[in-house]
Amino acid sequence: MKTPLPRRFDGDACMARLNMFGIRLGLDNVKKLFSAAGDPQKRLKFIHIAGTNGKGSTGAMLECALRKAGLKTGFYSSPHLIDVRERFRIDGRAVDRETFDAAAEKLAALNRDVDATYFEFATVLAAMIFEQAHCDIVVWETGMGGRLDATNAVTPEVSVITNIALDHQNHLGNTLAEIAGEKAGILKPDVPLFYGELGPEAKQVILGRAAELGIPATGPGEEVPPCLEVAEHSTGFIQKFSWRGRTITLSLPGRMQRENFRIVFSTLTYLAGRLRFDFDAALAGLAEVRWPARLDKIEERLFVDGGHNPDGVRALTESVRELLPEERFTVVYGAFKDKDASRCLPLYRDIAEGFIMVPNAEAGRACHTPEELAAMARDLGFTARTASSGKEAVELALAISPRRVLVSGSLFLAGEILSARGKLEHALDLR
Repeated sequence: MKTPLPRRFDGDACMARLNMFGIRLGLDNVKKLFSAAGDPQKRLKFIHIAGTNGKGSTGAMLECALRKAGLKTGFYSSPHLIDVRERFRIDGRAVDRETFDAAAEKLAALNRDVDATYFEFATVLAAMIFEQAHCDIVVWETGMGGRLDATNAVTPEVSVITNIALDHQNHLGNTLAEIAGEKAGILKPDVPLFYGELGPEAKQVILGRAAELGIPATGPGEEVPPCLEVAEHSTGFIQKFSWRGRTITLSLPGRMQRENFRIVFSTLTYLAGRLRFDFDAALAGLAEVRWPARLDKIEERLFVDGGHNPDGVRALTESVRELLPEERFTVVYGAFKDKDASRCLPLYRDIAEGFIMVPNAEAGRACHTPEELAAMARDLGFTARTASSGKEAVELALAISPRRVLVSGSLFLAGEILSARGKLEHALDLR
């Protein structure tokens, strides 16, 4: 009789048993779990990023630039699109299954006395994985807000705030000033701040907090540079623009990415002196940066974007108009109930030929029904039909029209389509 193989600990199943959407604002619990794990965060260097939109893209630029400059990078981001391991990247690649499962098993044993939420557990797990990998620098993205976000239990080399817009109001506040106050909660003594486009209300709050702490705050600088050249290729777009006497090549398209670049440039300038890496090599690396589901060309006629609030959709449509000024798309759209679809849908007016509305079938979250969304779109003068899933809608859109198809409205829907089209490696590997 063969000896049975030992049962492998399943890190995915372990995390799935935690409440993914249970939110516990506050740092006491995550600090307890960090302590139980031996405080791995104290042996790492972090770039802590907060903001309403652009955190992931800004983080992806910083990670790629630092990796191309020769540093070993960790990148903690959320949410994931297909596989939870996307949240934990080492040198641009999602952590391997064996390392992930082993770290999750160790932390699960420690968590019995703490009872961490999904995000608290993931945050400590990330630090454990990155410490074990001996990462030189970790790009560390907040989940929501900042002040009470689990990621705020670290002391970084720099703090970055990308922008401020209305989102997650039920947790962060109903005004830009209130939300800015939550984002400003990541600021710490002796840690410089680099920030992006902020409206007057938000800027006053954030710079006021920086002044209270006596820390330098560096803004985006000059106006967003115009795009000098854009080229489409089989896997996306490359844009070129001038910035402070240099020609920059960036493989993330659109005006919003040029906005984000200004923060990246200032942050890299500071870190190059502190961490002693080749600044020119870091900038050159931006020609190879990837970030899935942000105007992401996954097939010749199929684009996927996770924009889910008005500012995100506005950035998407501005990018499309700049890159493909004559094109109109069939838009496959789904939205959760806590997102303002009524304000998002009018923003597609210049790029949408029509909509196919779908549900976001994610357990634990209410979504707009396809019928509700179709009615909203028709009231705005769009043509709209419905489908039972994103997969069905994309297949239908590609079959009935020669137009390109744009999937938009939620990162969950983006992940569904990437999975359905066999793009797991596309999501796992940024290299």
